[in-house]
Amino acid sequence: MTTNHTAHAVHQIARPTGFPSPTDFAYVETPIPVPAPGTALVQNLLLSVDPYHRGMMDGGEGGFELNTPLEGRSVGRVLASRDPGLHEGDLVFHREGWRTHALVTLGANGTRKLRGHEGVPLEAYLSILGGTGLTAYAALTRTAALREGEDLFVSAAAGGVGTATGHIARLLGARRIIGSAGSAAKVRHLTDALGFDAAFDYHDGPVGEQLAKAAPEGIDVYVDNVGGDHLAGAIDVLREYGRIAWVGGISMYNGDRSPAAPRNLFEVVHKSLRLEGVLVRNHTNLQDELEDFLVPHLQSGRIGTDTTVVQGIDHTVDAFLGVLRGDNLGKMLVRLEG
Repeated sequence: MTTNHTAHAVHQIARPTGFPSPTDFAYVETPIPVPAPGTALVQNLLLSVDPYHRGMMDGGEGGFELNTPLEGRSVGRVLASRDPGLHEGDLVFHREGWRTHALVTLGANGTRKLRGHEGVPLEAYLSILGGTGLTAYAALTRTAALREGEDLFVSAAAGGVGTATGHIARLLGARRIIGSAGSAAKVRHLTDALGFDAAFDYHDGPVGEQLAKAAPEGIDVYVDNVGGDHLAGAIDVLREYGRIAWVGGISMYNGDRSPAAPRNLFEVVHKSLRLEGVLVRNHTNLQDELEDFLVPHLQSGRIGTDTTVVQGIDHTVDAFLGVLRGDNLGKMLVRLEG
């Protein structure tokens, strides 16, 4: 779709009401930008689409502006540079995604050169080695402080953060890993392909009852990507001194952002539980530690990138809506030409 002289970008042109519609977005063509001093021109190769984008589409502080290119994590190659720290051909991670070309500055807004590990596919840098994997790693090693031999439950376990959480927890020595997902096929994927010890479809009955059946002895840690009835169910099943790392609340993204607290929230006191939110931007200092921990396992094939890849900038909105519907296995990415 791209040409030698034209850049393409996704703009948000309306605020969604409930679940977003394709008509809330537009694909816009512009001339390819020219780097000013201190910047480099990057041609994007892979774009990330994530559930957290939905909240930013409502506007407000920190939200997306209308009629401008949306932003998201991306991996690209430097085409031309007037930044002394970046050179033509360098592969970079940055946050000027949802477009084919971007101007970036090394060290600004998360822009960094990729370390380029041999035998590691590019998709890894936006999945298990990217913000997705960093979120899971921070949740397990810092927020929840998972210890060897402990039992873990992760919701939305077939998604990007969920699959990364499963891999990392296993490498950290978790005893049993239990996941919830939204279909029988995803449940089979968790147990058959990803090595989860148990999994269930949350459509099949109350989450708390299914979790109690899957973990009759209880759990020590819950990594929450859903909120709502998943959080309430986990509180019931957590053992004394259990920990909850709350990453996201996909059950709330398209509706009421201020739902009633779980009916059993006071069990946090009765059981001496700890509940703490996880924002990946507070853990960027762990990037090198994450790569040092995971790269040998990626190179050996013990773990994979776990991605669903859609082709073409013109399918970015489709990919994003697919994430909100749960169409993806693992991390949803968009691959561009180039």
